[in-house]
Parts: sequence; structure tokens; C-alpha cells
Amino acid sequence: MTKKRAAPPLAAAPFRRRLWLSLELVAALSVLAFLFVVLRLQSYSLTTPQPTLLLFRDPVPFSGEPKIAFLFLARAGLNLDFVWHSFFKNAQVGNFSIYVHSKPGFKLDQSTTRSPFFYGRHLEDSVQVNWGEASMIEAERLLLRVALEDPANQRFVLLSDSCVPLYNFDYVYNYLMSSPKSFVDSFSNKKERRYNEKMAPSIPKHKWRKGSQWITLIRRHAEVVVDDDFIFPVFKTFCKRKLAEDIDEKQISEPASEKKHGCIPDEHYVPTLLSMRELEDELERRTLTYTLWNNSGSEKDKRSWHPVTFQYGNASPKEIEKIKNIDHVYYETDLRTEWCQCNGTFVPCFLFARKFSPGAAMRLLNERFIRPFEISSLLQESS
Repeated sequence: MTKKRAAPPLAAAPFRRRLWLSLELVAALSVLAFLFVVLRLQSYSLTTPQPTLLLFRDPVPFSGEPKIAFLFLARAGLNLDFVWHSFFKNAQVGNFSIYVHSKPGFKLDQSTTRSPFFYGRHLEDSVQVNWGEASMIEAERLLLRVALEDPANQRFVLLSDSCVPLYNFDYVYNYLMSSPKSFVDSFSNKKERRYNEKMAPSIPKHKWRKGSQWITLIRRHAEVVVDDDFIFPVFKTFCKRKLAEDIDEKQISEPASEKKHGCIPDEHYVPTLLSMRELEDELERRTLTYTLWNNSGSEKDKRSWHPVTFQYGNASPKEIEKIKNIDHVYYETDLRTEWCQCNGTFVPCFLFARKFSPGAAMRLLNERFIRPFEISSLLQESS
């Protein structure tokens, strides 16, 4: 009886081939899954609303002379209303508007201001403002929103309750109306660590700007600020000042590169917003309001810097003339010198100054710095 021959064992090579093919399939599926995730993330970032895609408002037609809207941010009343009364007294009534944001419930009338120019000029819908918080931006936006209701308002000047004008109204009016640009202090400060990485991708770091909150806007840019519902919520969430009680001993001992600094919204919001909207070419990148900073703190510790308040003694004619003769501003972090121009013409840098005490402001009036321009005096000198 013949025995059946046993079947030979499966060849090792085909088994290894199937195993290798299986591993290749798993690897290919892993790569495809990774690519799918990457594409989804890219799709998400591309579909995230971008402020540069927002449309501008259609121009609002108006007849008559264009106005300057003077927007005052005040704690309560205006201690320097007597200076501004002298300033507005020599102006054409149809060339300016006045709006004052004060604490909720405060009203400007005969009992709270010495100047009729300010009667009833307070905003009824105001908010409680705290320094270093987004409420400061809210107040600015409220002022702009109300001022935009008048189609004749074509320039919007933001001022504090401690600001004074350095020139008479006619000079200020012609200066602003002759320029098609806004005046917004705007620079990139790479030394400060106020940018919060959580702002990305809504606000890329390369678009982050800093500058003085005392801005002067053309109407189109004022509309951009009021209509913004993209950048402002990001600022409210991620740009906040750091309170003293939030700084513990652990943070103080941390290396400087790891310390988290507070963010002051009003010093960043408008310049960053206009940078995001690709409008920096439409700006004179400087403020029109002079501030003297007390830099008694070290260069590395600028938290101790604060604006000097001019008193009667240091508001002399010599000091005021020094301010009025400034013709350029140097931005160290940008390595940029901003020569002060207005529609291509070199001009003094500053139209206003802060912070002034009532005594210092009274000296300005006594020294007749703020007075109407008398063309007859020029005619007499030339004859």
C-alpha cells in the first residue's frame, strides 16, 4: 500500500510578502489620515473670518463745511473747560462738534461746566471706564458711533480731560482738513511681551501694533473702528492689564523671557485694527497730542514711567515753544524717524498736549498762546 505524500509547508516568502504588504497598507492609511487632518486644519484657518474681507461703508453725502468732531474722554466734568471755551469761541460754529464721554449718569449743564459749548454734549449711553481695561475702548467706540451720526463730521479727534490746544482753532482746522490721512501712533515694539499667543490666528503677531490712544481719524477709519466686531472681542478676552495681586513670587523669580506682562488695550487696539485692515498707508503714523513721560525708571523697567502733569511753573512760554517746535519723532523699536508732515508739507508735530493742571492751563491763556489769528497784524508788519 502506497502512502500519500504529505503536502509541503507553505513557503516562507509569500507569508513575508503578505505581512510586508499589510504594513505598507497601514502606513499608507496613516499618512492619508495625517494629510486629512492637516487639510482640515488649513481649511479651518482659511475659512476663519478675516477683517481684511470686510467692506467699507458707502460714503454719506453732506452739504456745507466739513466739521471736526472733538471727542473728550472725561472722568466726570472738564476741569479745563475754560481753555476750550476760549478755543471754540473764536471758531465758526459750523466747523466743529463736541462729544463728551463721562461716567454714567453725569450730565453737562450750567451746574457742572462753565462753558455753554459743553451744555448737553455728554453721551447719554456711557459706560464705566477703568484704566487698562477694554471699557476704555468701548468708550472711544461710543464717542465715534455718536459722532458718525452727523454726516458733516469728517475728522474725529480723541482727547482727554487734561488736554489743551497749542494753537488757535483756525490753525488746527486747516491742519487737519488739508490732510487726507488719519494721525495714528503706530509702531511694532518687539521688546514688550504684551502680545498673547492665544490671539492667533485672529490677530497674527506680525500685525500687532502699539501707540498712543490719542488718535485723529478720517471718517472712513472712524467707521472701521465702529463697525469692527472681529478684533474687539479678541481684545476683550485676551488683552488685559495684569493686576498687582496677580503677580506672585514665582513669576517675579522667573526669567524675563518667561514672564507674562499685562496688556493695555487702548494702547494697541486702533493701530492693530488698522494694521489688520491693511490701512497703514493711509496713516500719518504719529499722534498729534504731546505727552511728557517721566522716565525715572530704568530703560528695562518702563512700568514706572508715567505722564508728567504740567503745573503753572513748568508751563512757561519757553517750554510750550519747545513742544511746538518739535518736527519729528523717533521710534527706536522700528528704527524709524517720522518727520511730521501734513499732505506732504513739513509741519509741527503736535496740536495738543497733556497732562495740564488748571493752573498750567490758565497760564496758557494768560500768555496768550491760544488766541485768534490776526491777519491784520501781518499786513501791518509787511507795510
